[in-house]
Amino acid sequence: MSPLALAWQQFRFERKLFWRNPSAAFFNFLLPLLLLFLTATAFSADSEELEVLIPGIAGMGVLATTFTALAFNLTLLREDGVLKRWRGTPMPAGAYLLGIAGNAVTNTAIQIVLITVAGKLFYGIDWPQDVAELVLVVVLGVVCFSSLGVALAHAIPTFEAATVYVNIIFLPVVFISIDAANDPAFLKGIAEALPLAHLIDGLSAAMVTGAGLGGQWSALGVLAVWTALGVALAIRGFSWEQRRA
Repeated sequence: MSPLALAWQQFRFERKLFWRNPSAAFFNFLLPLLLLFLTATAFSADSEELEVLIPGIAGMGVLATTFTALAFNLTLLREDGVLKRWRGTPMPAGAYLLGIAGNAVTNTAIQIVLITVAGKLFYGIDWPQDVAELVLVVVLGVVCFSSLGVALAHAIPTFEAATVYVNIIFLPVVFISIDAANDPAFLKGIAEALPLAHLIDGLSAAMVTGAGLGGQWSALGVLAVWTALGVALAIRGFSWEQRRA
């Protein structure tokens, strides 16, 4: 079989594993929607707040389905010896990793669609005016946070430590990035140096305000820089071997 056919088979296998884990489906799809309903309902009469919350929840979803999921999953697969066993099979490493990445991309796409539909049906947010721009922002965000998630997995010594390593990054970044414009100056400066706030700005322009990406070049540039850094770290530090004896 060709490498692409093997990647497709691995992708299908990853989808089956995902749907056989109800908690994974809950945290990837239902939890962001629940947070959206709880927060957006409280501000449903304030269109400006909705224009912040909906892309903010969407950005958090991208972060969760890529960065968080890959950091957890790759650490588990490495420490359980699964990556080492896969390395010993005829499957090319690229095909295996492409199948895993495709699973994360699919989850992100489903989540963005769910949040967009919920925003339209329940809160009167217009459909995205330029779907191509939305796809561009989401793809850049997925590549950025996927590479950073793989890079973080290299630094996690054991799966038992993964929760601490991931949440010590995930929770503060989400907290300061969802509404970075209204943060205190110190936190705003930190948020502007990180990629999530810029992903949220791009999502807001593409899926909520309709402003388009013409004024978001700086945000796209920051995402591109973090993407390049993440890809470099992910490739440089990737290991198939267990860390523990």
